[in-house]
Amino acid sequence: MISRVPLPAAFLTRPLAHRALHDRAAGRPENSRAAVRAAVAAGYGIEIDVQLSADGQAMVFHDEELDRLTAEVGPVRNRTAAELGRIGLRDAEDGIPTLPEVLALVAGRVPLLIEIKDQTLTMSETDGRLEAATAAALHTCAGPVAVMSFNPHVVACMARLAPQLPRGLTTSAYDPADWAPLPDATCTRLRGIPDYDHTGASFISHEAADLARPRVAALKAQGAAILCWTIRSPAAEAEARRVAQNITFEGYAPRQHA
Repeated sequence: MISRVPLPAAFLTRPLAHRALHDRAAGRPENSRAAVRAAVAAGYGIEIDVQLSADGQAMVFHDEELDRLTAEVGPVRNRTAAELGRIGLRDAEDGIPTLPEVLALVAGRVPLLIEIKDQTLTMSETDGRLEAATAAALHTCAGPVAVMSFNPHVVACMARLAPQLPRGLTTSAYDPADWAPLPDATCTRLRGIPDYDHTGASFISHEAADLARPRVAALKAQGAAILCWTIRSPAAEAEARRVAQNITFEGYAPRQHA
């Protein structure tokens, strides 16, 4: 039986800066060291993403491919951590950071929510390499930290590798038009959030436009913490907080809730 680890209270009181407090015009692209520093300075929680390097390191980067955020092309997983560290982020002064580097910047001062990106691209069973690298980096991590993924297999793997960490599911309406080429049958299954209990999750981070889904209300009644993504205005925040206990945000400065 997988035990459930409660989400620390700090994750419900400090809005979570989506991919850290990014602003490319200010030299702080998403998931960059500068964006992490800015979030810590502002007292916000931080949400980041990790992808796998060729040599098995957890890199703080959202996309599978390099081209949107750097001047390079090709998959992240084809480059070593050292090579990725030398690839400059667009509108930044440095390259792609490793997870340990970001953990050192945060130093436990604000809550850190880590989304482990699906390496299969099909929400199927994983090889565990990115999960192992993430668990290793977090083994002695100070301060509030939690992990999540859209892929339930990733969350189940983290339950085995790092049972002491709070873990959750990133969830969605799973509109097949938005998730192609994920099969319709997979979208239908994941839409119902069927893996919450057997992964030992204690929270979900749900698509904000779909928060009215009855399954979300049922999980909340069961005791699940409800986070949501991604809020971009005070009006959207007010609507989301009718259901969600906290938000992941970008593009504005939400107030912090005691």
